Amino acid sequence: MAIAHELQDFVGDGLARGLSRAEIQRVLLEAGWPREQVHSALGGFAEIEFPIPVPRPRPYLSAREAFLYLVLFSTLYVSAFSLGRLLFQFINQAFPDPAAPAAVAAAVRQAIRWSVSSLVVAFPVFLYVARLTGRETRLDPSKRASKVRRWLTYLTLFVAAGVLVGDVTSLVYSLLGGELTARFVLKVSTIGVIVGAVFGYYVRDLRLEEEEGQA
Repeated sequence: MAIAHELQDFVGDGLARGLSRAEIQRVLLEAGWPREQVHSALGGFAEIEFPIPVPRPRPYLSAREAFLYLVLFSTLYVSAFSLGRLLFQFINQAFPDPAAPAAVAAAVRQAIRWSVSSLVVAFPVFLYVARLTGRETRLDPSKRASKVRRWLTYLTLFVAAGVLVGDVTSLVYSLLGGELTARFVLKVSTIGVIVGAVFGYYVRDLRLEEEEGQA
């Protein structure tokens, strides 16, 4: 969230004069400033005993980190899609459609080979880059303020939320129409588990970031 310079300056001046955060927040809210912007402005300064306010690191943009996070999230998407597709083919084999033509069996085997190939390539890259960025973040917590990381994280949450909503909608639609089959339920569950795991992981990551920022 962009914070107005006058708001940031006011908070800094107030803290420098020895005013408490509660007093500054109360005055700004009474003046009509949105609560989220007030909290963000106050959160821009560390709660450290020092003669002058100590600013926290602000979000920044690094070409190297942009490359790493683009690779990280791209391989995450490929891995999640390939895993889902692979499990779909196993479900198709376990619950074959009697009306499907014989050529479908060859297509299923080809889809399995492509899915396994994608996983063998993309998932190790994802693990390596995730380990690399995680280690750098632990050594330098300010790297959590990377703009690319935040944008891609929220984009991933948006995509995951959309898939989850569509997944549940399809399940309810089929339930109301009396068209539920074991194969359909297993495929819907597969999507829900994979996407739900991704969504839950990054929501937890954002919560940890917020807790660290308030510490």
